[in-house]
Amino acid sequence: MNKAIIVLLMCMDFTLLSHAQAKLPFSPAASTTKDEQEILNLSTAKWKWMADKNVDSLNGLFAENCVFVHMGGSWGKIQELNTIKGGGIWYKKAEVYGASVNFFGNTAILLNDIDLLAVVGGNEVTHAFMVTEVYIKENGKWAMGSLTFSTLLRPVKMNNTTPQR
Repeated sequence: MNKAIIVLLMCMDFTLLSHAQAKLPFSPAASTTKDEQEILNLSTAKWKWMADKNVDSLNGLFAENCVFVHMGGSWGKIQELNTIKGGGIWYKKAEVYGASVNFFGNTAILLNDIDLLAVVGGNEVTHAFMVTEVYIKENGKWAMGSLTFSTLLRPVKMNNTTPQR
């Protein structure tokens, strides 16, 4: 009898823990909420603006104290916009393989599993990244507070022979 109760309690704990877990890019999801879709759409627009070097739209998205973490360093909004505008990094194409959004009050954390084709210092490179995007909602509008690139050890999936924008 005691063993049955212990097993039942363990099953209940496991069930509760499994529902409390964060959403990850490849976690099975029932459906996307309106709020999640809004963040996913913002992220998609951001990748396009970065590819198009549209610093005006990016300037409106990035919070004034936004931080960026790259493989080669970290910096703020002005340096990121200048890096994009000047071509120090050209985010030619981000191929997103999975994305998830988790909310904490007025903060949304989006994870993207991507391959990024970029031109860095005149050299075209492709890397597999998990990108963490942090968005903060203030006065009814989402602004990006942080963008971090973390290198993944998986092989690059993107086929670089496809035509780019």
